Amino acid sequence: MPIKVFIKRHIKEGREEEGIAMLYQFRHMAKKQPGYISGETLINHFDSRSITIISSWQNIEDWMQWQNRAERAANEAMIEGLLEQPTKYEIYDVSSIRGRQSRNSGHEFDDVS
Repeated sequence: MPIKVFIKRHIKEGREEEGIAMLYQFRHMAKKQPGYISGETLINHFDSRSITIISSWQNIEDWMQWQNRAERAANEAMIEGLLEQPTKYEIYDVSSIRGRQSRNSGHEFDDVS
């Protein structure tokens, strides 16, 4: 099942350009990984230090392989020095709400219009 990974970072004041340049380099590396579909960088309109990366992967296993690679760990170590707080990750399954059962309740969701 495809997934989307939301990576949220808050860069220290005055380090935005350097941080954004690093993030684009990191994406270039991720593009070469098995299972990578796409990615985008969102820069908060009101706070350019608040950045969210959204990457799409064929499945969680592909993401986990990339997340655990030594070269990615080295990238993370470099960017952490530019951040005000630790990076936050959120992983979402990409699927239709219609007919999907809640993992907690066993109930089906109605189609939302």
